Amino acid sequence: MLYLSTRGHADRKRFCDILLEGLAPDGGLYLPVEYPQIDDAKLTQLRTTLATQGYAALAFEILSLYIDDIPADDLRALCAKTYTQEVFGTEAIVPVRTLEGNLRIEALSNGPTLAFKDMAMQLLGNLFEYELTRRGETLNILGATSGDTGSAAEYAMRGKQGVRVFMTSPHGRMSPFQQAQMFSLQDANIHNIAIEGVFDDCQDIVKAVSNDHAFKAKYKIGTVNSINWARLLAQVVYYFAGYLQATSRNEEKVSFTVPSGNFGNICAGHVARQMGLPIAQLVVATNENDVLDEFFRTGVYQVRGAVNTYETSSPSMDISKASNFERFVFDLVGRDGARTQALFAEGVAKQGQFDLSQDACFQDAALKYGFVSGKSTHADRLATIKDCYQRLGQMIDTHTADGVKVAREHLRHEPMLVLETALPIKFAATIEEALGRQPERPAKFDGIEDLPKRVVVMPADVEKVKAYIQQHCD
Repeated sequence: MLYLSTRGHADRKRFCDILLEGLAPDGGLYLPVEYPQIDDAKLTQLRTTLATQGYAALAFEILSLYIDDIPADDLRALCAKTYTQEVFGTEAIVPVRTLEGNLRIEALSNGPTLAFKDMAMQLLGNLFEYELTRRGETLNILGATSGDTGSAAEYAMRGKQGVRVFMTSPHGRMSPFQQAQMFSLQDANIHNIAIEGVFDDCQDIVKAVSNDHAFKAKYKIGTVNSINWARLLAQVVYYFAGYLQATSRNEEKVSFTVPSGNFGNICAGHVARQMGLPIAQLVVATNENDVLDEFFRTGVYQVRGAVNTYETSSPSMDISKASNFERFVFDLVGRDGARTQALFAEGVAKQGQFDLSQDACFQDAALKYGFVSGKSTHADRLATIKDCYQRLGQMIDTHTADGVKVAREHLRHEPMLVLETALPIKFAATIEEALGRQPERPAKFDGIEDLPKRVVVMPADVEKVKAYIQQHCD
């Protein structure tokens, strides 16, 4: 399997090369040259695999379609090491439960940091350690987080041989629990950098450093953000697992609703659908930062500056520049690298927008690719959390509430799976506002907010971040 850049670079690379690289040399994102196809017989085999061998075996089957430069036995062992009941708290790993009627919840938040990011990050940590050991190399991971990626990456990489993590986050914009999860870690290979700005400033810094090829090469900079294909690939697996749990026959279809900020989570659903998984709709649920909803309604993709990026009660979606959106747009415009380059490197980078509303391909977003969207507000969030708890007896977090609210607007006859992205304790203040009570807290996190913090605050300045990395690597 070879991989190409969304912006048309001539290079074709193997999986383990892009695993450690992050962005392509032209600033594009990597995608497979073609999506492997799942026919009826293969889907039946995957159904049997999940039922008899479990999630780790399913993960191996999906990943092996994309990874041919890690020996099969090694890849199988990496999956088995990653997806265990001990780490994820349940034998099913991603159990599906009914909320009401055809509306289901796929629980992705049982990992070490109580957020869906653990599903990919735990695998990524093991892949990094495996490949770096095989090469005798080291890697300095530079990341950006709006809340959950950072802690998931740090918990996955802490103590790993040959890996340092430099994680940027928007200063003061994460929940106290999210901040405590990251900043309380005292491991020598973990570095937290709080940026005076919003998540998009953090993301821009990561991309700027990745595009400084001399610096990137000298300091062996890699990424764990969802611009890393390996992370997105790991997420494809739970779409298959959700589908297989919600159906008994391959003729059945399901839909998925995904709380979306950076478009990585739902982009994995797009990949699964392109592989042939019978997905009817992919429903994008945004909060007040509704750039993606605006695109799927109007065809106009218009990013917003820091002053117009709202601070909300579903903070992991407080994003106005969705990194992974480029992967979908590349497919939408017929995998035209030059066109994608013009839309993002010219349109977004220079004008802050592009407009496909009059382009015939825009209709394909819904008709060919199954995308629809909706928006949720703070008031919607509170009402949904309250309804789910008082009427249905289930407590959900703020982001999952955004998903449930939008999912209800798009319900049809097939099962609708909402991806649960975090546990309620991560956003306790809003849960208490909605329900008048605190959510349950796992015992291992008691008193986490009171632990000593290890974090440095910096302005949104690429050179200062680079200097900090140099200081800790030289």
